[in-house]
Amino acid sequence: MRFDILTLFPEMFVGPFDDSIIRRAREAGLISIHIHNIRNFATDKHHVTDDYPYGGGGGMIMKPEPIFAAVEHVLAEAPADEPAIILLTPQGRLFRHAVAAELARRERLILICGRYEGVDERVREHLATDEISIGDYVLSGGEIPAMVVVDAVTRLLPGALGHALGPLQDSHATGLLEGPQYTRPLTFRGWSVPEILLSGHHAQVARWRRQQALRRTLERRPDLLVTAPLTAEDREFLAALGYGGEE
Repeated sequence: MRFDILTLFPEMFVGPFDDSIIRRAREAGLISIHIHNIRNFATDKHHVTDDYPYGGGGGMIMKPEPIFAAVEHVLAEAPADEPAIILLTPQGRLFRHAVAAELARRERLILICGRYEGVDERVREHLATDEISIGDYVLSGGEIPAMVVVDAVTRLLPGALGHALGPLQDSHATGLLEGPQYTRPLTFRGWSVPEILLSGHHAQVARWRRQQALRRTLERRPDLLVTAPLTAEDREFLAALGYGGEE
């Protein structure tokens, strides 16, 4: 997969993609990441990329010309069939695990990092094919959301984690939060690992983990249970915990 990130602040991406899973995925050839400075596509001598909004109002608006030129440049540099051109904005659809899985099936993502009071509406209407928000809050720009998208999508690519089940067991991958995990030592400051995890009974361990995931989701994110794929046994367990299915 190829990621092209269009930004006014390319220096923000020095470091975040150079370690851990992202670095290994790049070294293995699973992904490539290309950072493009939008200022380089401004045609005036001062490389101006923003201007005052028509109709008045506070703040500055990113101009359409440099953004269109940047996207057209990266597409000419590496042509792609129907690439996803994503504007990162608080007004976009909420970025969830299902959206990351959807994007992981693409071969090319172009991420446009908004700044200031936003971008000229013509970028939304005639260039971007998708708009994504990572949460119901406002950040200084789209750079951090771009990092989040790259990280979440990369984890879902085959081979990125080095083991097959990892992304399938993560929180939200099953529609639930992940339950508790333990490792050595067996006892730490008087707190012991649950006996069931030492039993060697795989079916019982799997059932315990499922129930712990259900319990944690009910306690922390009951809204997820409304759309989670629940079995009859799951519903019976949740009912015993007091869940009525109307959270």
